[in-house]
Amino acid sequence: MQPIDSQLDNRCSDFNNNRTAMMERIAHFREAEQRPAQAERERASRYRERGWLLPRERLNLLLDPGAPFIELCALAGYKLYDDQDGSGAGGGALCGIGQVSGRRCMVRVDNYAVKGGTISPAGMDKALRIQRIALENRLPVITLAQSGGANLQYATDTFAPGGLGFANQARMSAAGIPQVTVVHGGATAGGAYQPGLSDYVVMVRGQSGMYLAGPPLLKAATGEIADKEDLGGAEMHCGESGSGDYLAESDADGIRIAREIVATLPCQHAPNLPEEYADPHYPTDDLLGLIPADSKKPYDVREILARIADGSAMLDFKAQFDRQTVCGHIRIEGNPLGIIGNNGPITPKGANKAAQFIQLCEQSGTPLLFLHNTTGFMVGTEVEHHGIIKHGAKMIQAVANASVAKLSIVVGGSYGAGNYAMCGRGFDPRFIFAWPNARTAVMGPAQAGKVLRIVTEQKMARSGQVDTALLDKLENDTSAFMQENSDALACSARLWDDGIIDPRDTRKLLGMLLAICRESACTQTRKITFGVARF
Repeated sequence: MQPIDSQLDNRCSDFNNNRTAMMERIAHFREAEQRPAQAERERASRYRERGWLLPRERLNLLLDPGAPFIELCALAGYKLYDDQDGSGAGGGALCGIGQVSGRRCMVRVDNYAVKGGTISPAGMDKALRIQRIALENRLPVITLAQSGGANLQYATDTFAPGGLGFANQARMSAAGIPQVTVVHGGATAGGAYQPGLSDYVVMVRGQSGMYLAGPPLLKAATGEIADKEDLGGAEMHCGESGSGDYLAESDADGIRIAREIVATLPCQHAPNLPEEYADPHYPTDDLLGLIPADSKKPYDVREILARIADGSAMLDFKAQFDRQTVCGHIRIEGNPLGIIGNNGPITPKGANKAAQFIQLCEQSGTPLLFLHNTTGFMVGTEVEHHGIIKHGAKMIQAVANASVAKLSIVVGGSYGAGNYAMCGRGFDPRFIFAWPNARTAVMGPAQAGKVLRIVTEQKMARSGQVDTALLDKLENDTSAFMQENSDALACSARLWDDGIIDPRDTRKLLGMLLAICRESACTQTRKITFGVARF
């Protein structure tokens, strides 16, 4: 592989302007991520009086100190449904991949401190996404449970997917993936089945409760009167029913037991990689000023690769055949990786080139990284004559059927069928993240406004009366709507990605994701049909 010769001037005014714009976007999404934590802190005193640890305190106590944690879907549901102020971001839970007792695990901590941890439709989709990631990567699942259950305002939206979540738990057990649940509070009705379907259940004395019907419903249904402890308290379930496996004395003690359970699980050992690898030749900080603040301005995706690849080195595939779709081999922290990036729309040659490259990576078992920045497939008479539809279909088929691990990062625009061809959410990438400048939509805001204007103007012309003022309003309103609903925050809220990241964290994140993929490949499992969310 040859080092990439960067042409970026990090001292020019354009670079500084781009950097300023990117820093503003980073601050914007970080502020959105902090809103649930702020709401949690505002209510902290009432929970401390009850002796409860706050959700983030529970998470920190569970994870190995100093080990990295990849938070997933932190902005799920942001300002959707009844979340007016953004405090409901995260869908009622803190989720991610972290290290527990030296073992990489999927972790879910119910955020009871914000809206009781109730689950909105976005929260349900997040739960299903988390389960899918755990299965694909064979990660043990640890749940610190204390939730108000489904948000009854949206019960009709979450009831059926809720059943799918339970089915997925059963399938994970069948696949040999351990599930550990610490019941920190009440688990009622359907919520009782989450710990019930887990392999290990820890309950907290005087604090936990599990019952199919709580005392009020029990009295209403049968006339029987029972208090919470007799009906389904921790001592009863651990001493009589057997539904609880371990009895803890406090929140912290329950988490200690969970860590000890995980310590008994076998570790997955990934194939050895070279212990030493070269850092990129160019500073990661350059990624802040590399991306033009004006999304219409082009740049070479190789400039990104020069700042994330080992030794800034790349083996460019068919570099002369098509310059708008970039394919090649790089390494990240010693991990071999095939990359596909965009320097413009996808042409017939570019689609052909990408399809062939994907097949080669599939043949060699090399994971794929897609760096999205495209308006989609090229349109026009010339490309239609060159078979853009057929060649585009070949690329889409190659992406859909590749069985190697597929990672996607939306580093710019990802529009139309170009999103599909570059392994967007609908094509089941193993992981997909976005930079804060990312946009995903059926088409760009300006194009959407013009398309509706043209169609409406033609309709008006047939009726003999064209209202220019109305057309101007339609075009502007459509463009504004698309602008608002296609940015990184809006897309992450809808779980079109697994989270927004600071561009400077890209290399580190990819290194961890590739390690997760390598570890999962070490353990064979029979194929499981798995339920997914409604992305």
